[in-house]
Amino acid sequence: MSPDNTAFSPLRQRNLRARHIAVLWLLLALWPFIAGNNYILSLGIYFFINLLLLGGLNLVMGYGGQISLCQAGFFGMGAYVSGVLSTRWGVPPAMGAVAAMAGAALSAFVIGLPALRLRGHYLSMATLGFNAILSVLFNELVGLTGGPNGLSGIPPMSFFGYSLDTPERFFWLAWAAGLVMMLLLACLLASRAGRALRAVSGSEVAADSMGIDPFGSKLAAFMASAVSAGLAGSLYCHFNQYASPETFSFSASVLLVVMVAIGGWGHFWGPLWGAVVFTAMPELLRRVQDAELFVFGACMVLVMLFLPGGVASISARLIGLRDSANAKRAEKEARHGSV
Repeated sequence: MSPDNTAFSPLRQRNLRARHIAVLWLLLALWPFIAGNNYILSLGIYFFINLLLLGGLNLVMGYGGQISLCQAGFFGMGAYVSGVLSTRWGVPPAMGAVAAMAGAALSAFVIGLPALRLRGHYLSMATLGFNAILSVLFNELVGLTGGPNGLSGIPPMSFFGYSLDTPERFFWLAWAAGLVMMLLLACLLASRAGRALRAVSGSEVAADSMGIDPFGSKLAAFMASAVSAGLAGSLYCHFNQYASPETFSFSASVLLVVMVAIGGWGHFWGPLWGAVVFTAMPELLRRVQDAELFVFGACMVLVMLFLPGGVASISARLIGLRDSANAKRAEKEARHGSV
């Protein structure tokens, strides 16, 4: 059973999450006004891009119970599809973003048909192999991707002639993309499809006996995760106006899995906390880059040992402690009243 389950009805749970999302995103909208420079503002943009990556991966891992190690590959596919279409063939960046999501979804469908019939570490190795194949293609297709030197000259995102060529302008696109993703995720988890996905994660045999198609649910979640990563890749390349193969390596996929675990897999707000850590930690460790992987690994070990539910589980524990204390207080008052 998913750790994010509550006693609320699905409709009430969705409405409650929607209100929390609205309040949080209104607060995040203040970021451009409190950021002191473009560097700080850019961190806000990377936060939303990372949120798209981790939100999709949490859907597969946290709610679907499948370990995917190719999220960075879908991220890279979105970046290169959108970037190549814009630089080589002059396709408008907005259309390139749509093509990036479609390409990521198609590749997830193709790889998911055989891979999602596997389980456990076999599935992990299959998705890791797919990411490795994409990494090789990003490096070897020099005529399209620029090879190891990367793809440069990518135009900024634009809509109807309005160019988002500054961090102040691009921020609102990333902000809107993160908002839409969280709202869609809230609706999905409260829907029949979301409940079916959690049932499949708990027991595929039991889900199948209730008329749920386990493979179909897993494939749909895998494709949705790829679409989110494809959009993140398109935003990333048009914001940086550059894409490099090393950004989308299989080690990046492993790091994304670590961030989902640290944030809290199976928790609705887990990707948000993971995105905060994933965005802030490299900047804090910039002076000691060699220690970055060590710190991330140490964080993963500490979370698994002392906080298996991730950072997002802290609030759930606090609420549980509060409810327990209130129940004990009510019981004590009832006992004294009866006396």
